[in-house]
Amino acid sequence: MPRKGNSPNLRKGRVSQSGQIYLITMVCWRRLPYFKDLIAGRCFVQALISVQGFAETLCYVVMPDHVHWLMQLTADGELSVSVQKVKSLTTKAIKSKGAFPVWQKGYHDHALRAEEDIVDVARYVVANPLRAGLVKSIRDYSLWDACWL
Repeated sequence: MPRKGNSPNLRKGRVSQSGQIYLITMVCWRRLPYFKDLIAGRCFVQALISVQGFAETLCYVVMPDHVHWLMQLTADGELSVSVQKVKSLTTKAIKSKGAFPVWQKGYHDHALRAEEDIVDVARYVVANPLRAGLVKSIRDYSLWDACWL
């Protein structure tokens, strides 16, 4: 029997590895553009700061209806807990504005392999607003950051 894309069975057998770098994608509920609002986008950024002891943020970009987060788990971090904490904190901050729910269930994660260049992945992540036609220069987009800058 085929599995649905958002099946909880997809997470079974996955292991969080401290020190591992992951590219996480989280999508807004019904692809609603909650993060078109700068203040809502900053709520997500504040949530990233809150999990710094568990996941070190290497880069992120907040798009209108989804986010990409390149992060490295610390020794105390667990992937699902870190992602859930970010989603929860973002939801609580945005909920005060009446927007609920904020996130679709689940998230996509990709554990970077040794042969993948982290800086190239980060460049790809932060270039999302350019590819989406939201800005002509990444300098004109407020909701991104990379630790290399």
